[in-house]
Parts: sequence; C-alpha cells; structure tokens
Amino acid sequence: MTAALINLNDLRLFTDGDPHAAWQVLRREAPVYWNPTEDGGFWALTRYRDVHDAYADPATFSSRQGTVLGGSFRNESDTASGRMLIASDDPRHRLLRRQVHRAFVPEVLDRVGPVVSAYLGEALDRFVGSGGGDFAEDVAPELPAGLLAVMFGLDRSDALHLLGLTRRMIGFQDPAYHAATRREVLAATQVEILDLMAELVRLRQRSPGEDLVSILLTAEVNGRRMSRAEILYNCLNVAVGGNETTPFTATAAVHAFIDHPDQFERLHADPSILPSALEEIFRWTSTNAYVQRTATRAVELGGVRIAAGDAVTLWNASANRDEAQFPAANSFDLTRSPNRHLAFGVGGHRCIGMAAAKLEISLLLQEILTRGLRFAMAGEATRLRSNFMLGHTSLPVTVRVGSG
Repeated sequence: MTAALINLNDLRLFTDGDPHAAWQVLRREAPVYWNPTEDGGFWALTRYRDVHDAYADPATFSSRQGTVLGGSFRNESDTASGRMLIASDDPRHRLLRRQVHRAFVPEVLDRVGPVVSAYLGEALDRFVGSGGGDFAEDVAPELPAGLLAVMFGLDRSDALHLLGLTRRMIGFQDPAYHAATRREVLAATQVEILDLMAELVRLRQRSPGEDLVSILLTAEVNGRRMSRAEILYNCLNVAVGGNETTPFTATAAVHAFIDHPDQFERLHADPSILPSALEEIFRWTSTNAYVQRTATRAVELGGVRIAAGDAVTLWNASANRDEAQFPAANSFDLTRSPNRHLAFGVGGHRCIGMAAAKLEISLLLQEILTRGLRFAMAGEATRLRSNFMLGHTSLPVTVRVGSG
C-alpha cells in the first residue's frame, strides 16, 4: 500500500479494510495528505504532533464551517455557524461553552451516575440471563440513554428514541439505518431531532426543570438571552455528541477484551488498574475518527502549503496510534502510562462531554468486573459504514460468569 492509493472518503476502508494500516502509511509517507473528492477534497493530518498543534491553533484552523466532512455547515452563511458550540470560534465559542457546560458540572453528573447504573444493571441482568446476545444493541445503548434521561428530563423510552434518531443521523451513510438517499436521511433526521427539541423547549418554558433545555432557556451570552435557534442547535449538539460516542466505545471495548484476553484477565485480577485501562480504551477505540477544520489563512505544514479556505481533517484515530508518541502503539496495554491520547481533542475545543463519557465507560467496566463477566464471539461483528464514527452496529457475543 502507498499513500497515493489511499482514499479516506472510501467507506470500504473503514468497514472491509484496515484503516490503521492506511494511517500508518500516511504518517510515514504523507502526513499532510491531500485527499481528492468529487466536490473538491480535504487535507488529512495523521501525525500526533500535527493533530495536537492544529487543535491548539483555532485561529488558523477554524470550526465555524463545521466539524464533519459533507455536513451541513460548509459555508459562512449557514445559520448554525457561530450559534452551535462545535461550529463556533472564540470568543463566541468560549461564551457558548460556559453556558452549555452548566449541564456537565459534577452536581449534574452525580445525578447521571445512578440512572446510568440502573439502566445498565437491568440490561446486563437480561443479557447474562440469556447467555449473551448482541452487545451493540442489547447493552451499549443503555449508557447514553441514562445520560440523556437526566440531561433532557426524559424517561427511558424517550431517551432511547432520541438515541435512535441520533444514530440515524451519524450513520446516514450506512444502509442499515435507511432506505432513502444519504442526503434525504441526514436532512430529515436533523429536522426530526430539532422538532423533538422544540417540543422540549415549549414544555420547559411552561414547567422548568434541572435539565439542559431549562438551563439554556435562562442562559445569557454577552448580556442577552440565547435565541431559540441557539438553544435548539446546542441541544442537538449535546444530544448527538452525548449519544453516539459511548455506545460505540463500549462495544469496541468488549471486542478488544475478546481479542486481547490476557489484558482482560489482567484487569479482572487487578481492578486497581481501571483508571489507566479507561484511558487505554479511549485511545485504542478512538471512536470519533476525525474532526474537520477550515484554514483561515495560508499556512505551511510539514513542507506542504495549505491554502486559506481549505478543509483540513484532524485524524484522532491515527494520532492515537502514532509510534512517535506511543511506544508499541499497536499494542492494547491497559497499564499504558503516560497516555496523552487525543480521543477527546485538546485545548478549547476539548469534548465538553468528556467527564460524562468517562463516567459511563467506568460504570460499565465496574459492572463487568463486579459480575466477573467473560465474553466470546458468537457471530460476525458488523461495522458502521462511516469514516467519522468508528464502531460496530452489531457484536454478537456469549457471556458467562466465572474466572479465566
């Protein structure tokens, strides 16, 4: 394989191939790589240092035009630009983040934990009682469902409904989630989620609670209340970000445990390594494969000239396997230290839900260890057809309680 043959827009690379082998080639041969597409192209940064430094330089690598290739924020006139947290730059980003962060403070997460534990415990009871099933469908969704229930004041069924919508939105390129064209699915699903959020706004205006919508209804940015559009966009932002990463990470973690039984048994034997195990899981899975930025000025990087206005993608999943940063980068090591991975980004745009994601996966690991669960494959795993979100739509496994 050579860099010239790699197409990061070809979804077959992420479902049928080995993207890590491709990224290794790019890191070695073309770390600042131009990937042509039908409507132009984008730059791909694949080395840890370049990705880290681009995150740390938002003045040069802007978020205003959106963070996903082919998304809905690719021009300055788009109404989400500057209004949604992930599609804004400082100082606007800092002001919006300050308000949205109020839904992720420790006091809120203290309420999230018991709900996630309850949903997860019931799901694992059913799963163990059946001897297994599809972990991606039967267990993993309960993690974000618990978070959403608290974050938006929903019951479990409504939280799972919202999860289904966000999964269709993120997986709009995967035929498993739709029968219409990609663009139709993306647009229709976004509208459906925004309609759901609009109804929550109406309800919370009449009867405020302690949820994100109620918080944003009283929020002020630069001395004025947030507009209805700003509230809806940022609720969409949190719903999608909070829903999609953790179930894919949870499922990929179980898959990693099956592929690396020595490491899994090491965790069972010594639960004190759980904190380092948690970080290694996020590095290893790197569920959010990349984020997009737009160059605000011409800049030279690695001897390559990037023009103002060019799309630049920061490949977290590649950076987290960079041999220059992580010794034995392709080894799954639950005691790895240091482990300064970029799974949540870095700097001002570090994922606002990082603490919530770590809480959810920690609760899963604790349940697995407390119950003494061991897993084995019971069929073929199916990957999501996406180059943005890495994960499994299906992971059939058997489960047993016991040692070794």
